[in-house]
Amino acid sequence: MASPDSDPELLIAEAVRSLSAGDLAAAELACRTVLAASSGHISANTLLGAVLLSQRRYGEAEAVFADLVNREPAAPPHWVNLGSARRGMGEFESALVAYARAAALGVKDPDFYFNVGLTHLDRGDFESARLMLEKARQLDPADAEITLRYADACYRSLQNDAAAAALAGWRSLTSLRPSVLAEIAQLLINLGEQEQGEQALESALADPAADSVTLLTGIEIAERTNRLDQARALVARLELEPHSAAIDQDLLIIRARLAQRAGDHAGAERLYRQALLANDDSAMKHMELFPLVQSLDAQGRYAEALTTLQEAHASQYEYLRRVSPALALAGAPPMLITREGCDPADVAAWQDDAPGIEDSPVFIVAFPRSGTTLLELTLDAHPALQSMDEQPFIQDALDELRALSIDYPRELARVSRSALADLRAGYWRRVAGKIRLQPGKRLVDKNPLNILRLPVIRRLFPNAPILFGVRHPCDVILSCYMQHFRAPEFALLCNSPSTLARGYQLTIDFWFRQSEILRPNTLQVRYETLVTNFEREVRTILHFLGLPWNDRVLQPGQHAREKGYISTPSYSQVVSPISSKSVDRWHHYAGLFGPVIPIIQPQLDRWNYAAVVAVEGVSPNSK
Repeated sequence: MASPDSDPELLIAEAVRSLSAGDLAAAELACRTVLAASSGHISANTLLGAVLLSQRRYGEAEAVFADLVNREPAAPPHWVNLGSARRGMGEFESALVAYARAAALGVKDPDFYFNVGLTHLDRGDFESARLMLEKARQLDPADAEITLRYADACYRSLQNDAAAAALAGWRSLTSLRPSVLAEIAQLLINLGEQEQGEQALESALADPAADSVTLLTGIEIAERTNRLDQARALVARLELEPHSAAIDQDLLIIRARLAQRAGDHAGAERLYRQALLANDDSAMKHMELFPLVQSLDAQGRYAEALTTLQEAHASQYEYLRRVSPALALAGAPPMLITREGCDPADVAAWQDDAPGIEDSPVFIVAFPRSGTTLLELTLDAHPALQSMDEQPFIQDALDELRALSIDYPRELARVSRSALADLRAGYWRRVAGKIRLQPGKRLVDKNPLNILRLPVIRRLFPNAPILFGVRHPCDVILSCYMQHFRAPEFALLCNSPSTLARGYQLTIDFWFRQSEILRPNTLQVRYETLVTNFEREVRTILHFLGLPWNDRVLQPGQHAREKGYISTPSYSQVVSPISSKSVDRWHHYAGLFGPVIPIIQPQLDRWNYAAVVAVEGVSPNSK
């Protein structure tokens, strides 16, 4: 009788038991013992590859499965595992080749579609990911991780309603590990389902099986919802838990972010630099470089901040070339919508039973980073108003308008009264899916880039008041350039001050060109006036909206803390007291603006902003 230490079948059985129990070291030892005597043993190699995948030793796993597919090319599991190893290595295209071979051999189970979907998520092809994960979910609709990844793909491909619908029954999902539940909580909050998200997070953190991944997600949520004491308490809890090197890297970043929130920018800089040393992927370094810029700027080290910022954009562009090569190579978006204008004769023929001002939303528009979040939170604090965070509902209405086979925006007179009623009903239905608008309250719809959709607003809600945010163009461009935008097209627009300036110029010209034709009910809100004469400016705004004064509007920072999740990049800034410290911030980087000023000079002149840049340096004078 063979000894258990030498019998291959007994050793394989032992490896299976160890792998199932999570004892990966014992499973690997058993496999390698078999392979020492018989290097070509199929079962031992297959199990070893699985162990290596579980340990994230993807390069070693890839070598094992590459050998297996050469020896058993008709075995679908080898191709699936080869694809997963390549995905772990970041070789997404070759991973898809392996998965395609598995599909050709007849693989159609939910795990297969799940892995293909994850590969598309990793490579940034969110629509393909959604389609693959939808197939996985159809085959296993109750699986928690499949549902989570499907909802994430919907969210990333801007199909928020589908994402929310998928997560609506999260309590009934199977295999609901705390780490998965915490990610579901994070996605629910991102979707505006804050109450449901908080309940899911509370359940995840209370589970005795909550691991370091669960705690890390909880920290990210607490920081993102401005609950800094909870975030710090969870950091202390996580540091006592055993965790992997990958968690250490993520923990460095969240500790750096919390240091920034506490005003410890030297400490934050040190932590971000540690994280950068451990990050050997040049296309991913922008994740640490962009926030590092903020701490360098806060310390007054503007030259270093600028150099780091340029490195951040180069890294992000490399990443975009990886995940969206065609989009990246095309460069900054041409903003074709700015070339489409209304026909005055068509506008004169518009007919409709338009809703009155009190039955219309209050719109806030501007070029991004013009102070619209501060304005939104100020208004949301008023008892007669209710905001819903940034939503694409006017863009949804624009898509529906185009589906009517009209020449948008030149033939909007052709839209019938019944069609307009349907479009408005669709808008309000989407609003109801996001917030419960309380009786007697008016909606605040803040989406800065609705500035490009003025014809839609004016056709659906001709009496709606519109607050148009204005800020020094150089401060706007600098703020956008320093911001880490993840939407690929806007990230490409922000890749350089010159492309930003061109986008800004096109946007503002479009607004005023269309305003001359459409005559919207607009109040211009100047950021510099708002932050330096806050109460006086807010009184002017409330008078414009026909609303009585209420002292609650004087504490937007406190209101932001109570509100919790705020979707915009300024979530960490709007919880602070009103300050004018961001006014004329561009002076510190005025050397950037030599090629920019001629592009935006008409806007500087329009609003009487000065911006003088010397040929050999900086000689700014702003008012």
